[in-house]
Amino acid sequence: MTTTTPVARLLTQFRAGKAAALARAVSIVENHRAGFEQILAAQHALLGRARRIGITGPPGAGKSTLTTRLARYYRDAGLTVGIVAVDPTSPFTGGALLGDRIRMEDVALDPGVFIRSMATRGSLGGLATATREVCDVLDGFGKDIILIETVGVGQSELDVSRAADSTLVVLVPESGDSIQTLKAGVMEIADVYTVNKADRPGADRLRNDIELMLGLRSGATMKNMPAHHGVDLRGMADADRDALRDAMNPARAARAAAQEEHPELWTPPVLRSVAAQNEGVAEVADALSRHFRYLDASGELRQRRRARLRERVMEVVEQQIRQRLWHDADTLAWLDAQLDALEAGTLVPFAVADALRARSSSLLTGAAYAPLSHPKGTSA
Repeated sequence: MTTTTPVARLLTQFRAGKAAALARAVSIVENHRAGFEQILAAQHALLGRARRIGITGPPGAGKSTLTTRLARYYRDAGLTVGIVAVDPTSPFTGGALLGDRIRMEDVALDPGVFIRSMATRGSLGGLATATREVCDVLDGFGKDIILIETVGVGQSELDVSRAADSTLVVLVPESGDSIQTLKAGVMEIADVYTVNKADRPGADRLRNDIELMLGLRSGATMKNMPAHHGVDLRGMADADRDALRDAMNPARAARAAAQEEHPELWTPPVLRSVAAQNEGVAEVADALSRHFRYLDASGELRQRRRARLRERVMEVVEQQIRQRLWHDADTLAWLDAQLDALEAGTLVPFAVADALRARSSSLLTGAAYAPLSHPKGTSA
């Protein structure tokens, strides 16, 4: 009788499409339990089949409701969906409510939808540390769409743009004034915007402010701008007149550009939605599909995914270095022995760091990943 490891048995069930095996694999990977490297390695050749959509925005924008509506939209289209919903961790208790599953009860019992709520566990950037790894597991399992919902983020929490193929920024009329739309950060990572809760006052103004920002940043005010005054619009052809009006109105130019499907240029559309009433959800999904087609046609999709692989290797190296250095008792004892000299000023942290790296070279070398052994005639 051939014996196999628990991880190998789990992967056999995983490949057979067992939902329980998916849940167990996600838990092992999320918590970095024994065997998580083998699980991720087994999925690596399968990555790239799923569309990854990041959904971010300020707290209270209705991200969970919109995520639920999008999941239902994709399920009605016959697609399977994985949802990774990230909630903030309390800095006082270390716990998290993980309430997104409660909000997503409309799709929680659908066998074609898998929902995993994750706590940030102190990680900045709007995502949990293991979010991308969990997305890899869902991708390897065969989910068609992966929706990544961040915590309510601020202007500098931008990890979702590196984890997703397309990023949807959800705003509400109370998100801020026109100056807020010009600020760097979360406003710059959007591939698609939607002003949610658009039945509230100020929705159209915010939409126009965002489109104005997009037009100004793209230089729309300078395109086709005549070099002199006194242009007679009455004597111009309709197409030329519209082009000139767009050039003189950056918000209008941005809205017009966002409606075009250009293979080498993408202008983020600014949409309206009322997710609680299921209004505007189809338009959001259509815009995300158009963006994916643009990514594919322009070659940007491959570039983004290659960048994700590069960052993944860097993350693994950083994790392994931290694990090996800061869990080694001898290294920590040596570091403590340097504190007197650091306190006296005879040593500086940079010199201590150099010395620590030099003495730890043997600690940092050597394989950490052990591939699964498979019975003869089988493969990973």
